[in-house]
Amino acid sequence: MAWDRNQMAARAAQELQDGWYVNLGIGIPTLVSNYIPEGVEVTLQSENGMLGMGPFPVEGEEDADLINAGKQTITELPQTAYFDSAQSFAMIRGGKIAMAILGAMEVAENGDLANWMIPGKLVKGMGGAMDLVAGVGRVVVVMDHTNKHGDSKVLKECTLPLTGQKVVDRIITNLGVLDVVEGGLKIVECADGVTEEELRASTLATIVG
Repeated sequence: MAWDRNQMAARAAQELQDGWYVNLGIGIPTLVSNYIPEGVEVTLQSENGMLGMGPFPVEGEEDADLINAGKQTITELPQTAYFDSAQSFAMIRGGKIAMAILGAMEVAENGDLANWMIPGKLVKGMGGAMDLVAGVGRVVVVMDHTNKHGDSKVLKECTLPLTGQKVVDRIITNLGVLDVVEGGLKIVECADGVTEEELRASTLATIVG
């Protein structure tokens, strides 16, 4: 047993706090918009120029002109605002975004993040991740704990080109939740049906405590 993509997104949505401005990265993080807790008012920002993203549209009601940074169709809200990329990144670089929830290829025990390229593979561009991890107040990573070969993506050191150094605060995977602390990672909770031993066995990073 482990969390599926939607359960991971729902767990990440528990990180949202009332009144925050939050950026959702490409992949599993985009699903967080469907699980915002009742009573929590957050404003979702997309770096392609949208503040106030709604949930994904129901089938048949998609608007091809409304997309997020991952080119997925989304919905707008009555308070939605639109602007150019320069204004969007001014918000990010100016520290106006409280938290970013991002996907990752690898995370190291010291909070290093690799999520933008695999050497030798086609890269469309680095996107906004480097600005996000440098400019937001808190970085939460949501990803599968291992790759398709079963190798851990939670490492002592990243092997892929870094997006940012010592930038990740919390890691949410299909196996559980870990915090970056002094000396390594601390287990916050295990996913449903996953034991602490299973979580430790799938993690190459140092787990303290």
